[in-house]
Amino acid sequence: MDKQRLDKWLWHARVVKARTSAAALVERGHVRLNGVRETSPGHAVKTGDVLTISLDRGVRLMKVIGFAERRGDASAARALYEDLNPG
Repeated sequence: MDKQRLDKWLWHARVVKARTSAAALVERGHVRLNGVRETSPGHAVKTGDVLTISLDRGVRLMKVIGFAERRGDASAARALYEDLNPG
């Protein structure tokens, strides 16, 4: 697998608790893909893409490094991205 739907990837990476929440987050314009606001939950992400995600708790900066067929536990989710947040 070399790419995946944005909403599905956000859900698998445990950014949100439900795929519908991931889709809503994208549709409301809270996700930037490589610096460009993305509003289509079905947009494909690929390895190396950088996501800027605006959440209630602040902003998360994540680099896509992998994909999953199914949603796993927290440690499996961490294997899908590199955390680029400073600190």
